[in-house]
Amino acid sequence: MAKMSNEELIEQFKDMSLIELSEFVKVFEETFDVTAAAPAAAAAAPAAAAEEEEEQTEFDVVLESAGEKKIGVIKEVRGLTSLGLKEAKDVVDSAPKAVLEGVDKATAEKAKETLEGAGATVTLK
Repeated sequence: MAKMSNEELIEQFKDMSLIELSEFVKVFEETFDVTAAAPAAAAAAPAAAAEEEEEQTEFDVVLESAGEKKIGVIKEVRGLTSLGLKEAKDVVDSAPKAVLEGVDKATAEKAKETLEGAGATVTLK
């Protein structure tokens, strides 16, 4: 049997119906003990990993605990948000609770520093 070029093979495949191509793929997989879907799955894995490595752009500032200086923390929560005294106290009392949500990194770090300066325990998520 004469060896066919890639172009000749493609021309042969163009003349086949989808059912014939499907049957060919099954026979090819059985003959050479391979799976036609493996390269697509392998190509998708690096793309998913690259998406996970993207830098986070939005942060939540979460008050974990008020610490011993609760009144100072309440004042800082009021200063960081537009909450009134009662609402700010409720946030501090219900810790762990998000104080700010979806803010940029600089704002989140500044808020964390401010709250920790008042004696609170804070995490960024």
